[in-house]
Amino acid sequence: MIEVQHITKVFGRHKVLDDVSAIFEKGKVNLIIGSSGQGKSVLAKCLVGLHEVTSGKILYDGIDFCMMSEIERRNIRTQIGMMFQGAALFDSMTVEENIMFPLRMYTNQTKKERLKRVDFCLDRVNLSGKNQLFPSECSGGMQKRIAIARAIVMNPKYLFCDEPNSGLDPKTAIVIDELIKEITQEFQMTTVINTHDMNSVMGIGDKVVYLSNGLKCWEGNKSEIMHTDNEDLYDFIFASDFLKGLQQAAVKQKIV
Repeated sequence: MIEVQHITKVFGRHKVLDDVSAIFEKGKVNLIIGSSGQGKSVLAKCLVGLHEVTSGKILYDGIDFCMMSEIERRNIRTQIGMMFQGAALFDSMTVEENIMFPLRMYTNQTKKERLKRVDFCLDRVNLSGKNQLFPSECSGGMQKRIAIARAIVMNPKYLFCDEPNSGLDPKTAIVIDELIKEITQEFQMTTVINTHDMNSVMGIGDKVVYLSNGLKCWEGNKSEIMHTDNEDLYDFIFASDFLKGLQQAAVKQKIV
């Protein structure tokens, strides 16, 4: 579990996060949602230490990440898996080498042990036998699955995903969403996803935190979000007239 307590982040005179508190639960897919420029990425970067908070606490299973030494933070980071927007694979490395990279950086495993773990992760994302391909030989959906395999190769307790469905067609996006949810539940990770994709929210959103103008304006689950009385969140969810029509039709059907 990751708990955020009264986080504020200021860049110069601009307050990007303003007294944000939230709990990201173990074994669940926790989503940070909101329009562009509302603080989602900054919050995610604060959680992993890429930005230092101006004030507040970030607790990893009760331990304050903000107060840790660099050595202590390094230990936490070995327990964190990262899936970057666009997959961020190394073009000059094979699939096997990409997935093995964190193991070479942070463990003393033998090559045989590393290969065994790589093969396990490839099998888990349904890419067995693709070890020697290069990223350029893989489709966008395959690259996302490779990125997930690399993110879980260290058997992390915490998984962070930045816009995992970016650039994917709707069908492939659903496959990636379901894979993330399955892995989260199977390995009981605390998964945090930064997204603005409402399909992901409604598909796998166990816990949803909505940010607007640097404030946490709403917190709940995918069932509750459809019945929100928060006008700002409502406008975000039903940004298109088509979606508003669907929601109004659903309400009318219940009344009838």
